[in-house]
Amino acid sequence: MPGRARVVVAVLATVTLSSSIGAALTAPALDYEYFKSRVEPVFLTKRPDHARCYVCHVESNNAFHLERLAPGANGWTEEQSRKNFETVSQLVNPGDAATSRLLLHPLAPESGGDVFHSGGRQFPTKRDPAWRTLAAWVNGATLASKKP
Repeated sequence: MPGRARVVVAVLATVTLSSSIGAALTAPALDYEYFKSRVEPVFLTKRPDHARCYVCHVESNNAFHLERLAPGANGWTEEQSRKNFETVSQLVNPGDAATSRLLLHPLAPESGGDVFHSGGRQFPTKRDPAWRTLAAWVNGATLASKKP
């Protein structure tokens, strides 16, 4: 019996390790064009009772820092968008919106978000269209795909 138990444990460990490696290898790439055309506008959108993400995160010294817009500009330059993409990409787990800080931190706790976000609850639920846009990007959406 002890020999059988070792074999079972070894097989289970191999299956678990293989599943973890397989998941990591199949994580979708984050699409820059989708980010630029669909995700960045979320950061600039004013929502009722909340400041735009940009207002706080252009001044922040934390992991989510956005590039400062030029005076009078309503969007970022190509270089600034690339920097935003690199920064924001560090806050997500590609293919796993449910564990991505970018999506959890501003989400209401009742919907599975963090208890505290100094900018308030930007997204009351995961059904919020802006939250779904961010989640689609994290899950591999491209401009050519059918995802939102």
